[in-house]
Amino acid sequence: MEKYVEHQVKTKVETFFKGFFKVIFMVIAAAIFILLFGYGFMLLWNWLMPDVFGLPSLGYWKAVGILVMAKLLFGNFEGKGHKKPSKKSRRSFKEWKKDSCQSDFSKWEFYDDFWKEEGEKAFEDYVERQQNNEQ
Repeated sequence: MEKYVEHQVKTKVETFFKGFFKVIFMVIAAAIFILLFGYGFMLLWNWLMPDVFGLPSLGYWKAVGILVMAKLLFGNFEGKGHKKPSKKSRRSFKEWKKDSCQSDFSKWEFYDDFWKEEGEKAFEDYVERQQNNEQ
């Protein structure tokens, strides 16, 4: 019986420490990710913005500050609070998009023949009408 209790205690302690170290690892990994993300943003900003828009170069903390400000102004980046559209609405949008694209481009196969037969003459008639309207 004592061995069973010792085993249970040992298992609980091991489980606790495994979970504790996982949490510590995740916190450290998240901190490293945030630091690298801020550094990458700073490098990208300093590479593009001064030359393209004439904006000043940024230091690391200003770059991180801009990221935080963007998060506050524009909301979460697909995080917890983001509501995804339902499967039904996505499906109906895809069907609408597919139908509208097919109906728009189904007639384009005749475009070259039309332009060869009537297009240039129709354009010349249009230009002549516009010139007559101006006079």
